[in-house]
Amino acid sequence: MKRIIAIANQKGGVGKTTTNVNLAACLAQAGKRVLVADMDPQGNTTSGFGVDKHKIEASIYSLLSGEAYLEQVVLDVGIEGLQLLPANIELSGAEIELIDQPEREYKLRDIFSHAKYLYDFILIDCPPSLNMLTINALCAADSILVPLQCEYYALEGMTQLMHTINLVQRRLNPHLTIEGIVFTMYDSRTNLSAQVVEEVRNNMTAHIFDSVIPRNVRLSEAPSHGLPISLYAPNSKGADAYTKLAAEVIKKQVFK
Repeated sequence: MKRIIAIANQKGGVGKTTTNVNLAACLAQAGKRVLVADMDPQGNTTSGFGVDKHKIEASIYSLLSGEAYLEQVVLDVGIEGLQLLPANIELSGAEIELIDQPEREYKLRDIFSHAKYLYDFILIDCPPSLNMLTINALCAADSILVPLQCEYYALEGMTQLMHTINLVQRRLNPHLTIEGIVFTMYDSRTNLSAQVVEEVRNNMTAHIFDSVIPRNVRLSEAPSHGLPISLYAPNSKGADAYTKLAAEVIKKQVFK
């Protein structure tokens, strides 16, 4: 079953882009056909795959504005089975331009209506805010994967995020489900990380992935080299964690 997964959390700095880049790479290396859509004007997912966001000729903004077709925008990134819809600061203009357009919440969904049959997974990196770009991602998605940083303030943001998901489900995309929550930046040396994991497991009814993403130096270094962790440091704890997460996501696909 083809799946479109939005990777989202309204709180910044929780590992959304890291999860998008590395999960996509691990899914592709497991033999899946993957499209990554960078919906954040910062373009960090684009940079994470070694693409110079300042030099791209067309971007996901070109798709949303109707200036280009999918095949004119999609890029190969040197990983078999994986392609990218890049983004740069131009995308911030789409927020204003979409305001007066009919069915503005569904522009990305319409773009993916045929493209999804070309891929096993489409992963969408969402901006860290509830704006029209995020709404488009959630309306296009079948499910939402939530990276949750293992710290106290991250827990506070979960209530707001769940409220947002409920609103989208009721008003815009009744088929949206929660793919699951993945803990990120886990530090086994602190009690806080363990406490956050325990509290979420005890209080959330959503699926929680067994894979936990650790704080890892190699994982932090990889974006500056334009490589996913599975290529930059394949024997690192970070690479192992994302390989296991990809296996869980694939397993869920089989049973959906």
